[in-house]
Amino acid sequence: MKRGRRTGKYAVLALATFLLLPGCMQPERLRSFEPDWQAMPPPAGEPVALSEESPVETGAAGDSDLRQLSVEQAIWLALANNRDLRVHRLTPLIAGAYEEIERGVFDPELFGEAAYTTEEREAQGPDGAATDARDSERSLTLGLRQQLPSGTLVEGAVEQRRNDPDDEPLEETARFGITVTQALLRGAGPLVNLVGVRQAELDTRASRHELRGVTEALLADTENAYWEFVLAGMEIDIFVQSLAIARQQLGEIEQRIEVGTLPRIEAAAAQAEVARREQQLIAARSILEERRLHLVRLLNPPGDDNLDLAVNAVSNAFIEPVPITDLRDRLLLADKMRPDLAQARLLQQRNQLQTIVTANGLLPKLDLFIALGKTGYADSFSKSFRDLDGDAHDFTAGVRLSRYLDNRQARGRDLAARASRRQAEEAVENLRQIVGLDVRLAANQAESARQLISATRVTRLLQEETLKAEKERFDVGASTALLVAQAQRDLLASAIVEVEAVVGYRKALVSLYLAEGSLLERRGIIFPEP
Repeated sequence: MKRGRRTGKYAVLALATFLLLPGCMQPERLRSFEPDWQAMPPPAGEPVALSEESPVETGAAGDSDLRQLSVEQAIWLALANNRDLRVHRLTPLIAGAYEEIERGVFDPELFGEAAYTTEEREAQGPDGAATDARDSERSLTLGLRQQLPSGTLVEGAVEQRRNDPDDEPLEETARFGITVTQALLRGAGPLVNLVGVRQAELDTRASRHELRGVTEALLADTENAYWEFVLAGMEIDIFVQSLAIARQQLGEIEQRIEVGTLPRIEAAAAQAEVARREQQLIAARSILEERRLHLVRLLNPPGDDNLDLAVNAVSNAFIEPVPITDLRDRLLLADKMRPDLAQARLLQQRNQLQTIVTANGLLPKLDLFIALGKTGYADSFSKSFRDLDGDAHDFTAGVRLSRYLDNRQARGRDLAARASRRQAEEAVENLRQIVGLDVRLAANQAESARQLISATRVTRLLQEETLKAEKERFDVGASTALLVAQAQRDLLASAIVEVEAVVGYRKALVSLYLAEGSLLERRGIIFPEP
């Protein structure tokens, strides 16, 4: 009989140990859901990694000298120093922190409680007379509990209680107990309980796609600002040259007026042309300054007075135009690489996960609970714990059921979640169509800009011949200064259109790469995979 009691005691302790083990499980067991901090973009102040093929010099970020600025250096400076990008670089870090918050739901929780109670009452003395009695009770509890992804709540606790009534002997009680509660319907299983963690992971990935989109937009703005600055400089060169020609023409006319071969009225057209060229040159220099300020703002080089830095763009805007013959491949690339489309797909997955939670919320709450305990009794603190080896133990098992009668709240949430999932699916298809349109429009613009380069060059050459012929007619008296000035204006306009076409082709390619979502890779910039 004694051996049987000992066997039963060991069985209870073994079962208690087995049930307590899950409560000690650490969050690291869920490592597959941890954020990949190594893949996160570098913090503010550090440039995004560049490939070895990139021609950017590594010392450019700390150099405030923009007097020999190439387009590659402009890109690198923008990545390293742009304040807008610094702001957005923190977004994935914040999103990753929410992953830790969601995982924290499954962290073990240590709890404790201390209580002291006194009670004044009337008691009957040995002689039968009423007397005042004072009872006191003190309890100490220390335990550990953990919610598991399976829907299991495991709690283990040690309790020591001291009961000291006036008219009864002192009693010390020690108890070790384990309680396991398992959800059977609502809240059962890791599929529903890990939805929050998985949604947080999707949010982190979406924030990285958002950062990629911001980075691509910054690169596009920087390149466009650089080429706009280059264009303004080229236009100034054209205006300066045109002004010199107009002044030369005015000088020749004035000489011919002095010798009497031309009437004085011919000087008015030439003088007006010089004034017009000076006016255009003033406006062009103002535009150059505006574009310099815009470019320097994007680059944000070190220094308090960085907006006052002089900029000299050294990259050549002229490149060999190449026709676009692979539109289908570019459409497939955009479907894979566009960050906004990737974000929309992640939102679709997130909404799909939400339907798991809301569908589970339609179920009634049915929990199975099991409680095991060992109790020791004695007249002192230490003896009460030693008495845990005794035969006193308790076992409780049962089920707990609850359900809302109409459950309108859960049904409403499930309906909203399913509608949101459907809405996200439609949004993805709509965005795919928009992305395809963006690529086609950008490809059409790039192809048009390519063809304009040769067309505007031919126009400019013909205008040069027209001006030459008009001047020859003027020299022999067959034309007027007004017609020569008109020919000069036409040549100036054609020269401006020619350089605008060259820069426009550069910008059209940037827009095409941006529409494809491939601008970073085409510029040799490594962006961590979300």
